[in-house]
Amino acid sequence: MNIIVNEDLRAYIDPLTEDEYAALERSILAEGCRDALVLWGEVLIDGHNRYSICSRHGLPFQTVQNTRFTSMEDVHLWMIDQHLGRRSVSDFQRGVLALRKKEILEARRLAVLDDPAPEAPVEAAAAPDAALPPPPPLKSREAIARAARISSATVSQIEKIQKAAAPELVAAVKSGEVSISAAAVIADLPAEEQAAAAAGGKKELRQAAKRVRESRSGKKSTPDPVADVAVEVLGVATTEDGEPEADPRIALLRAQVQALQDENSQLRAQVSDLQAQLSAARHAGA
Repeated sequence: MNIIVNEDLRAYIDPLTEDEYAALERSILAEGCRDALVLWGEVLIDGHNRYSICSRHGLPFQTVQNTRFTSMEDVHLWMIDQHLGRRSVSDFQRGVLALRKKEILEARRLAVLDDPAPEAPVEAAAAPDAALPPPPPLKSREAIARAARISSATVSQIEKIQKAAAPELVAAVKSGEVSISAAAVIADLPAEEQAAAAAGGKKELRQAAKRVRESRSGKKSTPDPVADVAVEVLGVATTEDGEPEADPRIALLRAQVQALQDENSQLRAQVSDLQAQLSAARHAGA
């Protein structure tokens, strides 16, 4: 079997970290390659890491054909949707992928306006299955947020990071060293200062975000550890100028209340199950 690895497709989604790749390799060596690789003809679409590991160790693997793709855009949209559905993908990654999806769908819409009756792609004529149905457009920031399962404020912050953040700052967001909201604030600094803050690690990144906020407000804020936790850990939504929309301590309390409510719901479900079991036992003994 001839499998073609398209380097652009391999790099289209952020690669696994070294630790994630090592964990996947250990799993495959212990249990084999359980998930089939997805191909479009001979082109590998999904499973680049599994294919690399299996090839290096001489391990068998299964493949499956997706014959519904009619263009590389279909492939990209499918890859995006696959990763948007995975729990291991970070908020930043999901936001970036949803924005990519919006760009693809918008380009398609404009192409249809320019040519209302385009010729069918060659691949589509040879495909035995029906083509993929067109996904709904992502016309608003709220629609993008729903697709990525994040807030619209976070989408706005990710857009700002994509436009203005230095590569070092983007890497810090991806690695989790700085929150999305703080990175959007730091992105207002010159690229050299962003890079220096990223090189300084979490503490320097927090200080850089604080300096930018203070410069905007025109006064130095008093230290507030609780607020810092709410802003940097919980990722409190910010306004267009990067300031917190409300007292971060309120957000922290809301998060604590939500956790208690979730725990209460779980306890109620357990009580309900016990009552059902007792009722069944009484009927059985009657």
